Amino acid sequence: MSTDELNRALDLLVRRVGHWEGPRWAGEAASGLGSRADVMYRLVQRIADFAADVEDHPRRQVPRLENSAALVDQLRVVVNDLIGSGAPTSVLSAAAADVAAVSDEL
Repeated sequence: MSTDELNRALDLLVRRVGHWEGPRWAGEAASGLGSRADVMYRLVQRIADFAADVEDHPRRQVPRLENSAALVDQLRVVVNDLIGSGAPTSVLSAAAADVAAVSDEL
């Protein structure tokens, strides 16, 4: 069930921001904690860290690409990695909540 929950949260976020271009990503996030791109990048990194922890691998920094529109694809990749890692329901639920919270913030 948590896999479905995470996929739903991802789909909602992607539908919301998948068409954004540079100026939209550069705008301030609702939290005031940086640009929308900064907030999305931090989400990508947290999801990648969840997957690394589940797989007992060292955490690695996700590359920050120049084109902020690539963040959507990066998020898809790290979410798929997390789902494929065999993460427990609690981790998948936490990731889904994190994705939903960022969606609200953007």
